[in-house]
Amino acid sequence: MEADLSIKFENMAAKEFGISPKLIKMSEGVTKEISPVIKDIEGIVEFNQLKVLSAMKRAYLSDFHLSGSTGYGYNDIGRDTIDQIYADIFKAEDALVRSHIVSGTHAISLCILGILRPGDEVLSATGTPYDTLKKVLLGEHYGSLKDFNITYREVNLRDNKPDYDAIKANINEKTRMVLIQRSRGYSLRPSLSIDEIGQLISFIKSIRRDIICFVDNCYGEFVETREPIEVGADLCAGSLIKNPGGGIAPTGGYVVGKRELVKQCAYRLTAPGLDKSCGSSIFSNRLIAQGLFFSPMVVGEALKGAIYTSRMMEKFGFEVNPKFDEKRSDIVTAVILKDKDALISFCRGIQKAGPVDSHVQPEPSAMPGYEHKVIMAGGSFVQGSSIELSADGPLREPYAVYIQGGLSFAHVKIGIMCGLQSLMESGKLPK
Repeated sequence: MEADLSIKFENMAAKEFGISPKLIKMSEGVTKEISPVIKDIEGIVEFNQLKVLSAMKRAYLSDFHLSGSTGYGYNDIGRDTIDQIYADIFKAEDALVRSHIVSGTHAISLCILGILRPGDEVLSATGTPYDTLKKVLLGEHYGSLKDFNITYREVNLRDNKPDYDAIKANINEKTRMVLIQRSRGYSLRPSLSIDEIGQLISFIKSIRRDIICFVDNCYGEFVETREPIEVGADLCAGSLIKNPGGGIAPTGGYVVGKRELVKQCAYRLTAPGLDKSCGSSIFSNRLIAQGLFFSPMVVGEALKGAIYTSRMMEKFGFEVNPKFDEKRSDIVTAVILKDKDALISFCRGIQKAGPVDSHVQPEPSAMPGYEHKVIMAGGSFVQGSSIELSADGPLREPYAVYIQGGLSFAHVKIGIMCGLQSLMESGKLPK
């Protein structure tokens, strides 16, 4: 029976996607090889699922909470209950979960611009942040930090790790916030584990207790069994079209942390005096809550896919980060392709395996917030979703592709094989 199914899969994969038998055989071998690592993911999924379920139980989540509100959104009990659930899961004093937060960048900017005041300084302890944040931190106008006389500085990594000596040297009397980016962004440094984040926060607090330690948590939620607040972070933020949205939330973002800090972020999102009391949920409560429920499982599937991706691409001679058997703290795998045309070809192959827009051919283009042209493959149900399978990268050296997400492990495998098939056909595989 198993042999018959394998033949059927091979025939359909060849017919529908042009995947060669060689790739399928290699995929089968890789799947067996990584099975011990995959097994470890299951324990994390089960723990995080229990954590989410327990928080929903403690909040007495009910059917009427899933209905939305209109207008000002006063007395939106469903919205407020979701805030309570997020605060519980992340072990925070309070949470702000809103469909009005349009992206992770927006959530992060709420935290920075909502809390800092003229004369303050924010210091990045993890080098240059993700591309889309640069306009917020380094822009010349339109409400960037410079407009408000807030300064920004960054400390470069040393050997791909936070440089503790340089961080200490750069903290001064103006430093009010230290930004810690958990994920790699468009860089080749490893993501920071929760233990590493905790050590960094302890070090910063030993210098000055009053410094606000703020973690950009994008791509990291539910990858480990703890979140940044549990190791001392004062505030963290992320996107609902990434991990915690579970592939169901159609848009939105979140902020969690100390109550007073979350309140300041809410004032920035709405207006001074309105706090969290305004902002109708319309029809988003059910989707946000259901996505959160699914998110531990979906993140687990994405992690399995990331492990598979690392080993499969490595088998073809590509440098990958992290390797398949390294500990992970986000869902992103970076693959160094070293060639512009290889980057474009691989992304086009991934696109062919998308459930949506598989017929579309991605082209490199300028995108808001990015310094270089970017090619993005993402045939996803939610536009731009990074918890669904996507592959993208800026057209700059070393021409790395950043692969993340996957609602199912099986889909990631098919997508990676399509990407490799595209490289084969374009003659871009390493010799």
